[in-house]
Amino acid sequence: MTYQTQSHSRFSVLSTSSLSSAEHLSPAASSTRFSLPSVPSVNTTATGPSKPTLRPNIYDRNLNKTRTTEVSAAAFAFLISEVVQYTQKRVTGITDLERRLNTLGYRVGIRTFELMAWRNESSSKAPKREIRFLPALMSIHTQVWKALFGKPADAIEKSVENADEYMIIDNDPPLTRHVSVPRDMSQLSCSSFTAGAVEAVLDGLGLPARVTAHNTPTDNFPNRTTILIKLEKTVLEREDASKS
Repeated sequence: MTYQTQSHSRFSVLSTSSLSSAEHLSPAASSTRFSLPSVPSVNTTATGPSKPTLRPNIYDRNLNKTRTTEVSAAAFAFLISEVVQYTQKRVTGITDLERRLNTLGYRVGIRTFELMAWRNESSSKAPKREIRFLPALMSIHTQVWKALFGKPADAIEKSVENADEYMIIDNDPPLTRHVSVPRDMSQLSCSSFTAGAVEAVLDGLGLPARVTAHNTPTDNFPNRTTILIKLEKTVLEREDASKS
């Protein structure tokens, strides 16, 4: 499928802003700060050696505390840049590099989905698991994007030509904002990492799809990226059955 660098009439815009209707995947906010463990104290009066206090286990931390445990955007961008450079030296071409980035993103997406589902169940008296595709897509556009990148995506589009294709548009992906791609690798989309995360969330919701990333720059947004979601036939059949 060929993508144009500007808006095309065969794509219809479904959403261009955050949608509050998908709160069932929203992480619970908390203003409580996580304090670092205190320095082990030394008992100067004891005759024998003192035992240092044990640091809290990472598995014992409250998963709802997110405000002060978030990773900075700069650190995240630096890590992705290093991952791309490391992986680039161990692949045979652009396709192989994108495949590996997709695999890494899929692993992150699985953990993101599990964490958000746990928070939803622990914070709601009547937790809800979304089984319809469009509400799930809205949740990915807003809540999952916020959890991963600190902001929602810019738009959702549906293909007019193919009923099984949907797109999430990010005009300035934070993930690749500081990644410089050489001219001879202009077809490379490092947002394949993001595509893998989206695919993992859809699989977790029981909505299998093939998700890929494509560079679709414009004059105003040179880093604009399109995340293409191609649904499996079983998802469309289930959607049609639920409408009847």
